[in-house]
Amino acid sequence: MYHSRMKNSLFAIVASLFALSLMVYPKAAFESSLTGLKMWWEIVFPSLLPFFIISELLICFGVVRFVGVMMEPIMRPLFKVPGSGGFVWAMGISSGFPAGAKLTARLRQEKEISRIEAERLVSFTNCSNPLFILGAVAVGFFDNAELGVLLAAAHYIGNIFVGFLMRFYGSDDVRPKRHYSPGPDKRLSLALDRMYQVRKRDPRPFGQQLGDAVRHSIQTLLMIGGFILLFSVLNRMLTEFHITMFMASIMSTFMALIGFAQALIPPFLSGMFEITLGSKLISETSGSALLEQAVLVSFVLAFNGFSVQAQVASILAETDIRFKPFLLARIMHGFIAAILTILLWEPLYVKQTSQGKVVETFASHPSISWIYDAWHSLLTVGAMITFISLIIFILIHLKSIKHYKIM
Repeated sequence: MYHSRMKNSLFAIVASLFALSLMVYPKAAFESSLTGLKMWWEIVFPSLLPFFIISELLICFGVVRFVGVMMEPIMRPLFKVPGSGGFVWAMGISSGFPAGAKLTARLRQEKEISRIEAERLVSFTNCSNPLFILGAVAVGFFDNAELGVLLAAAHYIGNIFVGFLMRFYGSDDVRPKRHYSPGPDKRLSLALDRMYQVRKRDPRPFGQQLGDAVRHSIQTLLMIGGFILLFSVLNRMLTEFHITMFMASIMSTFMALIGFAQALIPPFLSGMFEITLGSKLISETSGSALLEQAVLVSFVLAFNGFSVQAQVASILAETDIRFKPFLLARIMHGFIAAILTILLWEPLYVKQTSQGKVVETFASHPSISWIYDAWHSLLTVGAMITFISLIIFILIHLKSIKHYKIM
């Protein structure tokens, strides 16, 4: 009881101080809020919405169950999660955070996985997508396409390491032994049968399924947008009250020990709260080596930032999945990705650029130029996609309210 009261009092004090800071620095709060809104409006919403809708439909049609049966021989020995985790992993990488957390929560709600399996799964499926790493960070912030290959390799290889390490988390006896492994000749037949069973249990017509998928996806993205705005303002308030500089002074000794430039500390702390802003500030820091910047950006991308972690915590709160294992995995991923950046610096960046193997510009590279085009197209049409989607969401929501009143 005493611990609960102290915790509640602490939250009340922090919330009150935050509200006071908004009144003391209203202009700074407004500007930072607009910055967060612009990022959500132009980038986050249009880039995540299609993946969220498609993933909801794939779950309804039983495709996730189909993939689960087919991927069982790979996912369970490597990561001790069901084969359906392969679908979550693929969608998490392609669409970025917090898609992995959202899909893991959905599988848990559908009783497809146990709580321990869900906690293992969410630990390595919530990662940054290639479009953000290669397009936004490498090209947009650093203006260095070759650096994107290094950052992506460190991020995803580190992600696999985390998944493998988390296979040792928890006890296996919490899940009943209800699955079996059929032979290769029967696996496809079993997968198709499981997919049909899922579709048969859902009586909703396709139109209703599509409407529900759009509505649920936009509701999740609205929640994500709120967190982005909140942490954008919070990060700015910490700077205005010189709390960031105080924290930087504490970290200065550690940064000096590892030989990193002191000027990188404030942008790194910003990245601990919000990865996009932090990555941009790190790339703009003068007087620091590119390797130092790459290492810190790798850590920030893997750690996800408190903004993304708050989004994940909110999503997981709808289930019985605990947040602490996810936080532990983010810390592990941060250090592993940073170490891999150092180890891969010579073979993936220095040697390749010195030998002229990746000196092409990002736009002219035949294999990855689509990422550059996709990123700039997103910046161009992202706001329009968001606006149209919100109009559709309002219409669907009004229709559902009207239908409920009639019922």
